[in-house]
Amino acid sequence: MEANLPNALTLSRILATPVVCLLLFVGSDFGSWLALGVWAFACATDFLDGWLARTWQQQSSFGRMLDPIADKLLVSSVLLVLVGVDRLTGAAILPAAIILCREILVSGLREFLAQLQVRVPVTRLAKWKTAIQMVAIGFLVVGNAGPPVGPLYPLEIGLYGLWVAAALTLVTGYDYLRAGLHHVAADRQPPDRTFRVAAPPIERADARDAR
Repeated sequence: MEANLPNALTLSRILATPVVCLLLFVGSDFGSWLALGVWAFACATDFLDGWLARTWQQQSSFGRMLDPIADKLLVSSVLLVLVGVDRLTGAAILPAAIILCREILVSGLREFLAQLQVRVPVTRLAKWKTAIQMVAIGFLVVGNAGPPVGPLYPLEIGLYGLWVAAALTLVTGYDYLRAGLHHVAADRQPPDRTFRVAAPPIERADARDAR
């Protein structure tokens, strides 16, 4: 492991995951606000680790491996706990399930493409999906402890945002799956080392893996 600030931020996101989950089980307004604070910190590290790594030229294989793992651990764990504490019930579980299934799909796809040494750059739509998803989960984390925003309560805002994120998840997941199947069909041909999706990537070739 290469010791630097970007990698430390990525590790801190992993450590923040059980903290958010445990605070959600406290069941008090204070616990919900504290969980929101830790969640906001974790989301900030998701942006800062990649930005600092590129700015300071501190990209590393360890960081590229750990960053998507940290993201998936954080999102998947918190969504499951939100179901467990009844912040997501009934049909509201469906968008969470869609997001979790997409994470599994992308993880399996990345494992296959890694054998072909194919890069997986971030698309603009995937970035929007990640941003909306993080904000929506934040509203769900604070729950009824938060004040209403206009006519809507935090849980309602979080649920609507989660449905939007799930819709974008289906689109981006389909793009990655279609591009992955293209490489499966062409695995006997000379390999094309660029992972192509419908929307063009907006990051450099050394950017972190897709969320």
